Amino acid sequence: MVFRRKRFITNVSSLLIVIPNSLLTGYTSTKARILKFSSINTHQLKMSSRHLPNPYKDYSEGKQCSIININGNDISDEFREKLSSGTKVLLKRLEDNKRQWYSLEDTSLYTGLPGVAYTFYHYGKYFEDQSYISRSTELVGKCIEKLRGKRHVTFLTGNAGPLALGAVMNHFLGEKEESKNMISKLKYLSSYAIYEDGSGLPDEILYGRAGYLYALLFVNKHMTPPPIEDDLIRQVINYILSSGKSYAKAHGIESPLMYMWHDSEYLGGAHGLAGILYLLLQAREFLTEDQLKTEVEPSIQWLENLKYPSGNFPSSVGSTTDKLVHWCHGAPSMTMLFCLAYEIFKKDQYLNTALKCGEVIWERGLLKKGCGICHGVAGNAYSFLSLYQLTKDPKHLYRACKFTEWCLDYDAHQTRPADRPFSLFEGLAGTIYFLVDMQKPSEAKFPGYTL
Repeated sequence: MVFRRKRFITNVSSLLIVIPNSLLTGYTSTKARILKFSSINTHQLKMSSRHLPNPYKDYSEGKQCSIININGNDISDEFREKLSSGTKVLLKRLEDNKRQWYSLEDTSLYTGLPGVAYTFYHYGKYFEDQSYISRSTELVGKCIEKLRGKRHVTFLTGNAGPLALGAVMNHFLGEKEESKNMISKLKYLSSYAIYEDGSGLPDEILYGRAGYLYALLFVNKHMTPPPIEDDLIRQVINYILSSGKSYAKAHGIESPLMYMWHDSEYLGGAHGLAGILYLLLQAREFLTEDQLKTEVEPSIQWLENLKYPSGNFPSSVGSTTDKLVHWCHGAPSMTMLFCLAYEIFKKDQYLNTALKCGEVIWERGLLKKGCGICHGVAGNAYSFLSLYQLTKDPKHLYRACKFTEWCLDYDAHQTRPADRPFSLFEGLAGTIYFLVDMQKPSEAKFPGYTL
């Protein structure tokens, strides 16, 4: 999916527009519904076009809450039962619509068949249902047979995703030779990521080297012994660092690391600096102390200084429109980055930044784009889980539960149908993946992003 920078009109002093009733507090006449643009809160107008008002009361310490247990360290049994039941209802809907998502044309985890298979696998493991695990392995195997375009090397949109997922699935089922074959193919893709043939490859998560790095780390995390050599992982990391340093130096950027994608210096999780830094922090055992202290952390500090007064972050360098609150752009992916930065570097400023991002998401995170992962409510809810896992504060678990309730009422909150309404990152499969994760909130991990 391509996210491009939009151009906005700057001379709007005489622009006449019709304002929704929800923004007309204090205006009583019909005539007052036509106002000059300068006389309304333009920030509020922009926000209202992308999110719905949060109808939930926030967590109150000491007040009995039926969705988390009395100790505040897990969801309640009552809520877990509701969640389990709702997850199964949505899973049946996904299965009943197989004709709309079963296609070997799209072999990406992001929007294609492997993403649905990943949801089946995730569900099967949690509910100990072998049929879903076997079915998911079969689906991924069929996709691997159709893989083309070896230069597409990332976990979410390239060949590395089905290969990494297939290797892990087959290993889990005891199919060692099949798993080994997929790992060999995965490692072969390194020729497009770290050698001369990969010179045109970007570095970001969705289409670039960081996405390939995730695939390698994913396999090592889920297989014992880890089959990917440390040296290969270090080579990918060093190429990402070298690329970032070269770009930053050539363009006079104060951050030690900076990257470009589609002619923009993006900052978010999917295409930008935050996503790359987050993967590098998760792979910190493969970095030198000097790389961590002089390249990675100063880049995090530089990025932190770009945040808006609201606590949200720009989508790209130079952007001044505080409007996007998605995993792909804005506060949600930043929450995860700064939570991890605090865990590693123990600096209160990182925790404070993560907490401010959480406030932005609570206020503006119920998106009109629906309940998906990339730019939807389920993806935003993972930010609360990151904060909860770090701080153990029940407020963040409560907030995640309220966003979960929003997702369970799926039909009522699909204001803008997704392009791929059953996919992992845009549609129903991703919502189901999140709902499964919510049943063990202390272990939940954003797919394709958090290891």
